[in-house]
Amino acid sequence: MSVNYAAGLSPYADKGVCGLPETFDSPEELKAKVETLAQLIKESQYLVVHSGAGISTSTGIPDFRGPKGVWTLEEKGESPHFDTTFEDARPSLTHMALLGLQRAGYLKYLISQNVDGLHVRSGFPRDMLSELHGNMFVEECEKCGRQYVREKVIGVMGLKPTGRYCDVVRSRGLRACRGKLISTILDWEDSLPDRDLNKAEEASRRADLALTLGTSMQIKPSGDLPLLTKRKGGKVAIVNLQPTKHDKHAYLRINGYVDEVMKQLMALLGLDTPKWEGTVICESSTDASESATDVKPPCAVTVEKKVKNNLIKEERKREAAALTDDGSIKEEKVSVKRERAGSPEQINEEK
Repeated sequence: MSVNYAAGLSPYADKGVCGLPETFDSPEELKAKVETLAQLIKESQYLVVHSGAGISTSTGIPDFRGPKGVWTLEEKGESPHFDTTFEDARPSLTHMALLGLQRAGYLKYLISQNVDGLHVRSGFPRDMLSELHGNMFVEECEKCGRQYVREKVIGVMGLKPTGRYCDVVRSRGLRACRGKLISTILDWEDSLPDRDLNKAEEASRRADLALTLGTSMQIKPSGDLPLLTKRKGGKVAIVNLQPTKHDKHAYLRINGYVDEVMKQLMALLGLDTPKWEGTVICESSTDASESATDVKPPCAVTVEKKVKNNLIKEERKREAAALTDDGSIKEEKVSVKRERAGSPEQINEEK
């Protein structure tokens, strides 16, 4: 399937600022800044990484608002060029370095705006990952919540039925769930998944260091999550070639290719970057021609969970003032939908 997944979404005019110029630190500046980042990570007790489309451009998947991004070229009347498909794309050095950081105990949680599935395909633990805008390879049972990771893209978007059914066998009896499976990819007005968003917010509040990689953070609420870390007394480090929405909140700002930054970082930390050995997908699904791996959340939402979700939503409202750009106190309703103004693409965000 073409990596221009945005073509399958509903028409949307408010695409944010596209084509901003890129800025590069000199080799000396880059080296010094990565050394500072390495020290911050060594001192950190709870590192959370926020990833955007910029970590996947080296795999052939374009971003949206970069100099050669899908939307930037469309604004110029040019046609985007695609070097790969979602199925053929392979995890980048950055994807694998993040896995290495997790295995070494540095990286506690990963929050991604990307839908390309490369974090999961890299082998990153799914219980330590929030994919806020969905995954092209994942479909979910709308009845019991079980997820299936496929070898090929699902083929539909916007939380629509995929044509398959859940094969979960209930604990009592032999009847399968048979709930409809739906895509996990959001369309513009779809709400972010509560489970992933709640875990992302909890990790962001707990973090003492938020590292953003390859995102200009124009998406809400995804792009505002690093500010939760700063509000709790933590630091924000930004790696991106273009200006970002929250540069003024950064303790450290690195202007460089993400892969080069991560290569230097792993060396400074004395860590090897794992080699990608192919996606490991296990357990059979309802379709004998495919394989799937499962994530099995509870089949029913309990009253306690509903109460907890309501409390979390109230907390979001109280924290809305802390998420304003100028840092002023201003009460406003925090939506779990992506903002219409400057709303980002579900999967990959700009570099």
